[in-house]
Amino acid sequence: MASRKLDKSEWEAYFNKVSSDHQAKLVEVEVLSKSIGSQVEEEWVPILGLSYDPKDDDFSIATEAVDHIIHRPVEIWVDDEAGMLNKLEVVQADGTKHIVELRNPEKLPPA
Repeated sequence: MASRKLDKSEWEAYFNKVSSDHQAKLVEVEVLSKSIGSQVEEEWVPILGLSYDPKDDDFSIATEAVDHIIHRPVEIWVDDEAGMLNKLEVVQADGTKHIVELRNPEKLPPA
């Protein structure tokens, strides 16, 4: 799987489309920062959507638990194979990285 950097002009439209395609997925959000180290913020919770607001320059990861908002991102890298987003990395100016992984929920065995 290869990652590619999205141009900032693509962010809003890309995530509007991706959000509608990933409503049934689970998401994990990990923050990597020089000041706090590596912290898992959300661990495999249902995702409600991903969005970028160019007016406020905020990237949002909405889950059933909380909204994870990233202010003034400078780079977004995506790993999207066959039209399905698997992982993304949002980078802030201070170097803080937000690693977002998506996966399908496990199927329950038949009753």
